[in-house]
Amino acid sequence: MDTAGALAEMGVEELTADQARQLDANGYFVLPDFFSAAELTALRAEYDKWEARAAKSFADYNIEPGAVFIIDLYNKSPVFDLSFKCSPTLAAAHRLMGEIKVYSLNGRNPGKGLGQQLLHSDAARLGADDWHVVNTMILLDDVTEDNGPTRMVPGSHRWPPLNVPDYNDDDGLLGQRGALTADERALIPTDPLAPHPDEVHLTGTAGTICVINGHIWHGGTQNVSGRKRRLLHFAVGRRSGAPELVQQDYLTPGLAARATPALQYLLAIEGCPPVKPDPS
Repeated sequence: MDTAGALAEMGVEELTADQARQLDANGYFVLPDFFSAAELTALRAEYDKWEARAAKSFADYNIEPGAVFIIDLYNKSPVFDLSFKCSPTLAAAHRLMGEIKVYSLNGRNPGKGLGQQLLHSDAARLGADDWHVVNTMILLDDVTEDNGPTRMVPGSHRWPPLNVPDYNDDDGLLGQRGALTADERALIPTDPLAPHPDEVHLTGTAGTICVINGHIWHGGTQNVSGRKRRLLHFAVGRRSGAPELVQQDYLTPGLAARATPALQYLLAIEGCPPVKPDPS
């Protein structure tokens, strides 16, 4: 099995010309109404179930004070396999990186007054087309200007990596990157929390997806209204890279049994025995 074979087994088609153009030029593209009402109902129910458990313990992935993250979603419920419906994500990742694997599927839902993030890149890179990750935001709720839309700076995926979190640089690329040129230094904002003059906000109806080159400068904004803003983040990266979550270290019998050969390949769990019981 290789990536081309796995994607063919799943019926994944190449990006459209317009999607490819937007990804190359802007670093992202948006597909409204990608998930149906029935799919959203199922995803929301499972999201709420696991968010409630994470909120009590903060044991899952509390990397942002006051916000609740949920991780390892494939082992938690087969409902989250719906993320693999995002074939444009897989097509984009294959186009940019060749051999790929799933890095993670996480959830994030900032409460009222929370959610503001530094502008950041999800990964560092060496060279113009040294891409390492494609991420997709799956909107489970309507996202408007007042409940914490993600901000993005179009075209910034080709700028220097910005504020790459330590846990996203397991490959040590930042340490290998040379000094910035004067022109590159001029691009770096003095205050990465402040609005960027070129930023756009991802707003849209529930069921929308936004596929981004993970090197684009982006970040959450403050949820002013306190309305729910549940998002799933579906990240796919280089096959040779360090994933955010090593799936085989969390593998349950349920996921091992239902994963097709293509999904086993993309999750990098081929031939791996389950190591944790199915959640109740």
